[in-house]
Amino acid sequence: MIAQPCPCGGADYATCCGRYHGGTPAPDAISLMRSRYSAYALRLEDYLLATWHAGTRPAALDLATDHTKWLGLEVRKQIPESADRAAVEFVARYKTGGRAARLHEISRFVREGGRWFYVDGEFAG
Repeated sequence: MIAQPCPCGGADYATCCGRYHGGTPAPDAISLMRSRYSAYALRLEDYLLATWHAGTRPAALDLATDHTKWLGLEVRKQIPESADRAAVEFVARYKTGGRAARLHEISRFVREGGRWFYVDGEFAG
């Protein structure tokens, strides 16, 4: 079997984000953030909804009609707030409608029941 690069920039999808997409809980906020980026790139809507905190989760994402092409991820830093709360600053490059763009965000995460969940994010400088 030929190894496929992970969309988040990891060397091998199967041993990087693929294991989280397959059901292994992400061990920390940064791993969850990277796996969520990869899930957007691979259009894994079920994974994205399952890892979104119930208090802020949308009913659906409709990725099947989204024509965004994700081009790369740069994780800037993880900001631990407590044992069960963290934030991750990142820049994601993408292309939509023939135009290149960047998403610079600080995402907030919380751990509940031993699993990390995305809560929300704010655009950064």
